[in-house]
Amino acid sequence: MIKFGIGQSLARVEDARLLRGLGRFTDDIAPPRSVQMYVLRSPHAHAEIGGIDFRAARAMPGVHTILTGEDAAADDLGGFPSMVPSTAPGGGPNFTPPFAIIAHGKARYAGQPVAIVVADTLEQAKDAAEAIIVDYEPLPAVASLADADAPGAPLVWNECPDNLDALATFGDKGVVDAAFEKAASTHSVEVRISRVSANPMESRTALGEWNEAEERYELTGGMQSPHMLRAQLAECVFKIPPNKIRVRAFDVGGGFGMKGVPHPEPALVLWAARKVRRPVRWTSERSEAFLSDCHSRDHTSRCELALDSGARILALRFFARANLGAYLSLAGLHCAQGNIGHLSGVYTTPAIYAEVRSYFTHTVPIGPYRGAGRPEAITVLERAIDAAAFDLRMDPAELRRRNLIGPDQMPYDTGFQFTYDSGNYPVSQTKAEEAAGWANFEERRLESLRRGKLRGIGMGHIVEIAAGMNDEMGAIDVEADGSVTISTGFHNHGQGQETTMRQLVSEFLGVPPDRIKYRDSDTDVQPFGFGSAGSRAAAVGGALFKAISEKIIEKGKVIAAIMLDTSAEEIDFVDGTFTARSTNRTATLAEVAALAHQPMGLPQGMEGGLSHKQMFRPKGPTFPNGCHICEVEIDPETGRSEILGYWVCEDVGRSINPMIVAGQMHGGVVQGLGQAMGEFIEYDEEGQLLTGSFMDYQMPRALDMPQITTISNNVPSPNNPLGIKGAGESGTVGAMPAGLNAVCNALQPLGIRHFDMPATPWRVWQAIQHAGGIEALHKAAHETA
Repeated sequence: MIKFGIGQSLARVEDARLLRGLGRFTDDIAPPRSVQMYVLRSPHAHAEIGGIDFRAARAMPGVHTILTGEDAAADDLGGFPSMVPSTAPGGGPNFTPPFAIIAHGKARYAGQPVAIVVADTLEQAKDAAEAIIVDYEPLPAVASLADADAPGAPLVWNECPDNLDALATFGDKGVVDAAFEKAASTHSVEVRISRVSANPMESRTALGEWNEAEERYELTGGMQSPHMLRAQLAECVFKIPPNKIRVRAFDVGGGFGMKGVPHPEPALVLWAARKVRRPVRWTSERSEAFLSDCHSRDHTSRCELALDSGARILALRFFARANLGAYLSLAGLHCAQGNIGHLSGVYTTPAIYAEVRSYFTHTVPIGPYRGAGRPEAITVLERAIDAAAFDLRMDPAELRRRNLIGPDQMPYDTGFQFTYDSGNYPVSQTKAEEAAGWANFEERRLESLRRGKLRGIGMGHIVEIAAGMNDEMGAIDVEADGSVTISTGFHNHGQGQETTMRQLVSEFLGVPPDRIKYRDSDTDVQPFGFGSAGSRAAAVGGALFKAISEKIIEKGKVIAAIMLDTSAEEIDFVDGTFTARSTNRTATLAEVAALAHQPMGLPQGMEGGLSHKQMFRPKGPTFPNGCHICEVEIDPETGRSEILGYWVCEDVGRSINPMIVAGQMHGGVVQGLGQAMGEFIEYDEEGQLLTGSFMDYQMPRALDMPQITTISNNVPSPNNPLGIKGAGESGTVGAMPAGLNAVCNALQPLGIRHFDMPATPWRVWQAIQHAGGIEALHKAAHETA
């Protein structure tokens, strides 16, 4: 381990820049002659658009152009595709309408772009938008997943009867049904996973430019996957070669998956920029973001467990309904069904059958959000475990322990979808229980009851696929003075990649981090990249930079051999220094790089410079895992839940930077608890958004959160040469079930077996009243005593 290498809690190098206001965000960039775009959005969830009269608006001061769906059709602009195919209810492929960049003829959700106004200032664009007259014919809408297939429900698409786009089944139903027939006991629970909005600190942004000299588009924006967005824009929207579009991202204030899928506005600014021959800027306002950012989650599920007489799981059945919104976003169906393999959890479940029905509704399209299907599956599974423990009057921790996969069973084929790489789940649970004081919790519950409070404890085991999106490209360039520049298709938007990637290269090449430059994601720098998503950057990036470094060292040995008058086979490289074994003569990486940049001093045929670029595909995905425990106390008179403590024993494989891992875990936990305790997107029956601001949408606050204790039980992954698993999403995946289980556990003395998120004070208070209120609490306290 070198001073700045893998395993060191190096302070984040990007923080010094960001904390001093020196970050470079898209909204900071204002090229000369740039203009502003304002998006006029449909006020209706479902409406025919008879015509748009913008003559008066077009004549207003500062207005350069106004564009509508008619113009988009005339220019033959397409929409964004779905990357996940599925099966229609009757067999065959599911219906996949392109995610339109602007409405044409019909609006299908409140907030859908109907027209764009480009003006000198944002105020002028807004004023002009108010003068546009749109001839809407409002139509009935369906905004609720529960009502999507109700008799007579309005159709989002005529091609989808009952609004049912996809019916996906997994596993052998016959085998599972047979296991249920012979079970000693069966248990079921119905769980609603609420709809949420990502709400990153920086809202979505885009700057579009038309490069007249090169006849191509240039996009700068807040995004996670510049290369993937470029491919979609080129192939599907503008129908041009990819090299006719440049996409780059500088600093981005959070993404959480939402910024990893295409949205209409980046396409709209590029289209407008070519029309007006000026740079066009757009930054989403917060109220606009609630209407237009892809939402996430929104599932209802029924999970059934079959247990034998020893409380060991024989089989699991799962039936889910998933909301897609009005269009398929790039990853909408992935969120609905792509991570269904997580129903296996950390348990030795012999047989699983799952059925997922995915519906269109007149709402904003669904997209990924920190976990992208993992929290939905794991939360339902973990709630089913707790519900079964409630039925059996068994300690939920004991029921889990009886069914955990053992370390000696690794690698473990779940028989459903995944093969886990490594892990020690029993040890993680033991460590988490000890840290949380699980064994004496009932004493704390009794103490709370004496004070008229309800205390609960919840556990949530997680195992999640990571680093599963394969190829990535990267490059390392060693300059003549030994300094290093690195680049990849990954993008840093809060994960600390500017630091961890430097640490990796510092480890491999022995160069101090302050001598390593990290280049922002730019399709002109790297021709390919998948971007940052799915907790992949550390595992895939680590292996990628290791492979590239080995190529640089290999060439460096040849050059060092010339300098040290020996053969390359006699050269060792350690901590930035090449050493000849026979003579102990040395040459630093900087000295070798200096000669490498003088081609006249190199053997004939050897290419000058000391750099390497390549693609990399890891051996397979990794499976970070952990055991989360949450403890809450509820005031029955107000319904307010206070989170008293949170403990997580995590396994992220080899940790590049333990401090950054802890930060990622803390942030993920807060987001998971935020959804369990308060966050909720809600529409009325007409498809109007009711939670369109932070006055109505309950974001987690620092004062709501407890001390979060993290404990490590890292088991390296065999699926990449560094043993890294990933850490970006597991905090959220574990916090949702742990937090919800804690609330349900607190309410159990009142006879409440299950309670659906979000656990807002009003909803919790209502549940307590329905269970008998304060009188029921006094009775529970008396019986417990």
